[in-house]
Amino acid sequence: MPSHESRLVIRRGLDVAPSHPPHVALSVVLTYVVEIVILQNPSFESPPTNLTTNATSQFALLNAKTNVIPGWSFNGAVWHVTSGENISLPENGHALQLGPNGTINQTFKSTGNYDYVLTFTLASSGKNCANNSTVVYVSGPDRSNVFSFKDSIGNEPWQTYGREENQRGLMSFEIQSVPNNSPSNITCWPIVDTFLVTEIENPRTYSDNGFVNSGFEIGPTFLQNSSQGIILEAYYNTNPSNSVESALQDWTILGTVKYIDSKHFAVPRGRAAVELVSGNPSGILKNIFFLRHGQVTIDFIMGDANDSCVGDFTVFLQVGNTIWNFTMRSIGIGSRERHSVTFKAEFNSWESIPVSFVSFNETRTSDHRVLCGPVIDSTKIWFSDGKQLDNKV
Repeated sequence: MPSHESRLVIRRGLDVAPSHPPHVALSVVLTYVVEIVILQNPSFESPPTNLTTNATSQFALLNAKTNVIPGWSFNGAVWHVTSGENISLPENGHALQLGPNGTINQTFKSTGNYDYVLTFTLASSGKNCANNSTVVYVSGPDRSNVFSFKDSIGNEPWQTYGREENQRGLMSFEIQSVPNNSPSNITCWPIVDTFLVTEIENPRTYSDNGFVNSGFEIGPTFLQNSSQGIILEAYYNTNPSNSVESALQDWTILGTVKYIDSKHFAVPRGRAAVELVSGNPSGILKNIFFLRHGQVTIDFIMGDANDSCVGDFTVFLQVGNTIWNFTMRSIGIGSRERHSVTFKAEFNSWESIPVSFVSFNETRTSDHRVLCGPVIDSTKIWFSDGKQLDNKV
């Protein structure tokens, strides 16, 4: 049976003041509907039935014959976990550890013409189970992905990830353990917590901007404690000619980026932005159709997230085979710069042209621990005479 309990509906409107010559439209109006699907027991705070706890242990092994996890089905070795001295979770409380052949599953019914985004937390089970040794396999009706904990991405023993699905009707997410040994030969079973599913309606835009979701306001739902941001990864080594939608609506992810919110980071504009964190490369890409020839302008804001990221930032803006590079010196206190380029578009109207913002160099926080990088926000592409591009993929 579908297991969602209720939906929180949020209608957002964004009116963006003009930042271009007056012969272009005076404003950009963007509206979209976000529905947060309230899964049953998303953070496992409703304990399993017939749970036998041990005051000396934070882990309780579940039995599929005697224990039921409210809202979830499970198979294999699964432990109910209580946060404490050795286990840290974003909201404390409880979580599940997936052991040998451990899987959990929840099904809900999708409605309407929505994109679906799953946000979830992955935690390591110990200090020796960090970088790339804590792994889960997440399957949905549309695709499957492997997610691994990377201690170079954040300074907490947990990380939050986002992934996208396109499916109608009954939807089921399954999370499965992946056996993986740490360098100390300890088998590191993953801990998962705080699952959120968001329905995002296709945005309706009225503008001269060829980028939909140009300010990255439409993406995964942030946890109440999103102090680490949300990690978004490429589904594979993306060929720019093969665009794959991501949890960041209307954009393709290259490498690894971090989706950040204005509550915990310096966001140049609005409530969200993208930080290019991995290098080698890290970026975002959108395919554009230029339906005619003419002068085209692209502008964007580049900055730092106020996360103590120190170093020289370089962002490469690429349109087809043409590349521009932009640099700034970051001292990690939330500085920002607006950049702009103008070029002559002479592409075939049927040709899909990749437009990307990419960073290749590696920068870290001032303590040299955490990967960080330039923040991209408030992107815009338009014909200089004010006529609109076609932004469909």
